Amino acid sequence: MLTYLHQIWHSPDLRRKILVTLTLLAIYRLVAHIPVPGTSPDGFAQFLDTRSGAGVIGIFSALTGGNLDNFSVVMLGLAPYINASIIIQLCTVIFPKLEALSKEGAQGQQQLSRYTRWLSLPMGFLQSYGFLILLRQAGVDLVDLSFPAVLLPMLYVTAGCMFLMWIGELITEKGIGNGISLIIFTGIVAEVPMRISAILLGGQTKAAPFMLFAIVSLALLVIVVLFTDAHRFIPVTYANQGAGRGVQGGIPLRLNQAGMIPIIFAISLITLPTIIAQFLSTAPRFQAFVRFLNTHLNSQNPGWGYIIVYFALVLAFTFFYVSVTFKPKDVAESIQKRGGFIPGTRPGPQTAAVLERVSMHLNVWGGIFLGIIAIIPLIFTKYTTLSSADLIISGSGLIIVVGTVMELIRQLNAQMLAHDYEKLV
Repeated sequence: MLTYLHQIWHSPDLRRKILVTLTLLAIYRLVAHIPVPGTSPDGFAQFLDTRSGAGVIGIFSALTGGNLDNFSVVMLGLAPYINASIIIQLCTVIFPKLEALSKEGAQGQQQLSRYTRWLSLPMGFLQSYGFLILLRQAGVDLVDLSFPAVLLPMLYVTAGCMFLMWIGELITEKGIGNGISLIIFTGIVAEVPMRISAILLGGQTKAAPFMLFAIVSLALLVIVVLFTDAHRFIPVTYANQGAGRGVQGGIPLRLNQAGMIPIIFAISLITLPTIIAQFLSTAPRFQAFVRFLNTHLNSQNPGWGYIIVYFALVLAFTFFYVSVTFKPKDVAESIQKRGGFIPGTRPGPQTAAVLERVSMHLNVWGGIFLGIIAIIPLIFTKYTTLSSADLIISGSGLIIVVGTVMELIRQLNAQMLAHDYEKLV
């Protein structure tokens, strides 16, 4: 380990990128403690401390890495940017022009990234207003929602989201890379010490369940690492232009092809019933419907109905997202154009059928695993004295942390290899 760190430090270019990344992440954490001007975050912090009354607000606080606890200008985190990215990705399937643009290589991806940034602006503006409305429905009156007084807080929050997006892109371009994931990772990890200290001060009633969950989390950490790195290798033989045998290659199909996207989709939908219940809580004619939502689909006090629906959504979105991003027919055509074939399988439609069958099989197990990881913390909150605020890290957060760390290690190794190659040249 020391040798590895020594090699990293003695690579000037890599050292500079690491320092740039750490500086930008430190700026992000500093901004996360700047409250929206004209508001008092103390009352909101006390509201979140109760957690029993916070409802979906507490969940959003956990998902944004604690930015919400200070009623920060970056309280939405990168949610508008992530949602805009998902929308643009889905639009590449719906609209032929965007689909053609996605196939134009680096130039096409740059154009799609530009569309994503522009879409993030109205998304942040709308989500900031929706969130302020949600706070008013939950009993938190920190901002005057009358027009035009509400525009200024909305602009602050939207600007904070754009600022985070800019920092993420700077980390990608000038730092180590993968800036958006590193910002989300930093927000999640920054919450861990505060949650541990809260448990230690919470008395004996939470100590034993907390230790049990900590042990389970360590076991899940090992399993998630293996799961993230697992793949099915499809052998491909490419015809050799000269004499001799063909060139052996292959396509590694990951067990978790969809990454974190299914859980993000599922969280977006599974929290809607709680939001709807809060909006309708003051309407007498909808009280029966509100009681049903609060009983069976309450995200703060999850029952088995909520857990089953959440698991089903993760599994369904795994199949949906992979069907959008992985095209067996296109992959088969690419293999055929390069003079390749899967041993024992004809090029073209038969190759596409094999790839689709293998991908479907992997999606079943990958989706089930993602669903299990997502619901384990919910089961703990249901049968122990722990609440969602007491968990060190959620299942979705665990997958984000593991995926980000593994990708960071791959990037460091690749840049160290490039540095060693430049010395030889």
